[in-house]
Amino acid sequence: MTTANRIVRRPLFIAGVFILAAIGNGSGHAQQETQHAALQTDLQGLQDNAKRSQVQVRKPRVATAVAATDPATPEESAKPAKRPQSAGRGPYYVDFRARTAASYGHAFVWFGKTSEKKVDVAGLHPAGDEVPYVLGHLMWVPSETGASYGDLDPQYLTANYRVYLNEADAQKVFAYIRHLQKTSPLWNAQTTNCTAFIGRIATYMGLKAPFHLQRPENYINELRAINGGRQTAQLAPDAERY
Repeated sequence: MTTANRIVRRPLFIAGVFILAAIGNGSGHAQQETQHAALQTDLQGLQDNAKRSQVQVRKPRVATAVAATDPATPEESAKPAKRPQSAGRGPYYVDFRARTAASYGHAFVWFGKTSEKKVDVAGLHPAGDEVPYVLGHLMWVPSETGASYGDLDPQYLTANYRVYLNEADAQKVFAYIRHLQKTSPLWNAQTTNCTAFIGRIATYMGLKAPFHLQRPENYINELRAINGGRQTAQLAPDAERY
């Protein structure tokens, strides 16, 4: 085989693939140019295919990594986060409330079940109109322990603090409230007044109760503050039954 007819094979590494390009040294110059141009076109096509293959291989890996590190789907991310409920929160409640009055206000409690519209009211106040109230600042006067005018009207509300109970504890607390209603026949502005009455309920529920000689609105706000705003109460296992 002569030199003119000898074929030289040159190994080329394009995108990780060896290609043997056959170029005839004995061919004419025009033929070499044509073969060289065709080879360049083929090589460029192989390079483009290799790049596209790399991109297609990498994309699923990126998507898998994102899904593994971020479990929230776009639909879940768009939804507002749910506020976690406090442990032990039950369907019953005692709502410590304060409202306006002709004088310095009145403190009382609502109690019941969240799924029911019915509300029970308990609060200590003088029986009758203005005269017992005035006398109650000097002596003990007969009292009432149910709802008074304005206790059910939200427009008179000045402060409230609601605490939730499970069913077993609610039965004890509600029984204790009714016990207080039956055993509180007298009212006095300095000693056995409305704030002292609901303070006894708070203490029975395991809450801290502030000093009772203050305005009802301030009393309710301080009751919430000294208990850290907790929304649940759990009675001691040996809590007295009534």
